[in-house]
Amino acid sequence: MPLSEKIKELGLEGTQRDEYYAWGLHQIAKAVSFLNNDCKLVHGNVCVESVVVTPTLDWKLHAFDVLSEFDGHNEAATGPMLQFEWLVGAQYKPIELLKNDWATIRKSPPWAVDSWGMGCLIFELFSATKLARTEELRNVGCVPKTLLPDYQRLLSSTPTRRLNTAKLIENSDYFHNKLVETIQFMEVLNLKDSVEKDSFFRKLPNLAEQLPRQTVLKKLLPMLASSLEFGSAAAPALNSLLKLGSWLSTDEFNSKVLPTIVKLFASNDRAIRVGLLQHIDQYGASLSAQIVDEQVYVHVATGFSDTSAFLRELTLKAMLILIPKLSQRTITGSLLKYLSKLQVDEEPAIRTNTTILLGNIASYLNEGTRRRVLINAFTVRALRDGFAPARAAGLMALSATSLYYDPTEIATRILPNVVVLTIDPDSDVRSKAFEAIDLFLQSMKQHHEKGGAATDSGALTNVGSASLLGWAMSSLTLKGKGSEQVLASSSNSVVASVHQVTTSSNNSALYVSDTPATHLSSAVDHIDHPPPSPTSTDGWGEIDENGEQEEESDKDGWDDIEVMEEKKPPAALATIHAAQQRPIVQTKISGANSLPSRHQNRASKDVTRVSDDEDPWAAIAAPQPTTKVKSLSVTSTSSHDDNDPWAAIAAPPPSTTVKPLSATTTARIRSSSENSNRPNSANIHPSGSGRGRGSKTAPMKLGAQRLSRNSEL
Repeated sequence: MPLSEKIKELGLEGTQRDEYYAWGLHQIAKAVSFLNNDCKLVHGNVCVESVVVTPTLDWKLHAFDVLSEFDGHNEAATGPMLQFEWLVGAQYKPIELLKNDWATIRKSPPWAVDSWGMGCLIFELFSATKLARTEELRNVGCVPKTLLPDYQRLLSSTPTRRLNTAKLIENSDYFHNKLVETIQFMEVLNLKDSVEKDSFFRKLPNLAEQLPRQTVLKKLLPMLASSLEFGSAAAPALNSLLKLGSWLSTDEFNSKVLPTIVKLFASNDRAIRVGLLQHIDQYGASLSAQIVDEQVYVHVATGFSDTSAFLRELTLKAMLILIPKLSQRTITGSLLKYLSKLQVDEEPAIRTNTTILLGNIASYLNEGTRRRVLINAFTVRALRDGFAPARAAGLMALSATSLYYDPTEIATRILPNVVVLTIDPDSDVRSKAFEAIDLFLQSMKQHHEKGGAATDSGALTNVGSASLLGWAMSSLTLKGKGSEQVLASSSNSVVASVHQVTTSSNNSALYVSDTPATHLSSAVDHIDHPPPSPTSTDGWGEIDENGEQEEESDKDGWDDIEVMEEKKPPAALATIHAAQQRPIVQTKISGANSLPSRHQNRASKDVTRVSDDEDPWAAIAAPQPTTKVKSLSVTSTSSHDDNDPWAAIAAPPPSTTVKPLSATTTARIRSSSENSNRPNSANIHPSGSGRGRGSKTAPMKLGAQRLSRNSEL
């Protein structure tokens, strides 16, 4: 579009007009400088009519009809200018060109002719009129004061003294404004370091409000989206993108901003993922069901198992915006598995918010899924949670979803679990328990008055249940190294050891903060102890109040929904978890008659023993030994045995007797003793037969010898 028409369309005034003109003149001056200084070319016809505006509001130089090569030593170099100089209006020609003084033109610098044209462009731009005569250029009242000295130098009557357009960009203060500096920073964004990027994008939302709105939307916004898409922009740029995008119409937002946001969900930058989830309410309604189900949810679901508790909580809250656009297959096959895992999360705020989310999305679940999930999620887990706000959230969720329960479920599964909480240590839990009991009893009374059978009736009418439940706010923050640390300014604080719950009277909202107190009420609710880990880590619906399996398969809740990336505990371990909450029976040891009297005296006191049916370790315990203990028959050796503390474990006296030796063995031993006392010279081996030299002693034999076993012992 021609510049003159675009200026009328924009209708800019005041400072915004000057900033936009400065950016446009900056672009034209760069183009003319490139032709004159780098290419040694002369445009020859610079004016308002030779400038056009692109859809992004950039100014472009065109009308190269008289473009000529400038060479002062070559007479043929200015040939096109000589042939087509009549195409240029007389009011735009410098004095030397108007006089056809080609010798002076060849001696002039290459920018002399186009610098004069830049002066004509500036005059037409600020006067908002077309230049009719050269003498009008002396009317400088419309030219900004910061640009006036350079304007006069551009229109110098001496060609050699005219200002080079390159120096016009460098020296003039007119081109140093917020819009020009912002666009220049975005153009060289890849050359900036992380500190400069972070500082720039944090200031950009407030800065953009001061810039021309059309320039921001048509120039800055596309540059910002492109930098985010290709990874050159920092995470704070997402906030600027969403704020600038909020100024667009719905159709423009869907075409210019939304495609970039969808691509950013696949980013591995945790800070960008946090920004997307924190502001999902700003663009969530614009996402189509197909895009959410096929492209967005796949990447968002990775946050459920993220190591950062803050990111897990943001992912959980984002589901309230996305679930209307998810298919039933995605909800039952993927989402509910993640929620089952989050309901036993180590963070109490996440467990509380999971219960709240289930209460809010109940209407998006089909009837079969609601029957399997809701009661078990609220009673088996939420009502037994060690965190008081989680129990309160379970009661509120039951009341908000009372429309979906039939009389049999209310009488047999809901009321028995709710009544127990009327003696809860927390006052707010008790008050909500009484409210829930009144609600369900009123529903049952209506059912009774209608005369319906409890076995074949459907769900009861919702009697004044709460509206959409609000989130429990917490101080979970993203922890990590370097760029992974994100301070969530929009999230509120909760201390892990002290929590406060606030319930809104309009939307029954739960909030958790860090004010220490000891009671929960409808206005400000507190707990006075740190939140313990959840009492149940098994699947929803696997264990009832007594630790036994539910008899009805359709009420087992989440048995058929496996927890993502978490192995189910073995049956023996599940039995141990269930049995840990049963009371221990105190009994006495029987069968003490098998021990001695002194053992009976010591074992007469009570000993804690768990019966076989209630032993939490019975499933994995080793069988009992069959050996019976025999009493020791110890003979008293002194009158002080009863007072000896070690007498009970003393060894008995030996009972072995020595057998006397036979006469033959005794004679041989005596003969050997006598021979050993004789002198060596007369020592004769008993086995010698006296062959010639009986005085010689038989040599000793080494090694194993055969022993004679004829002698009796």
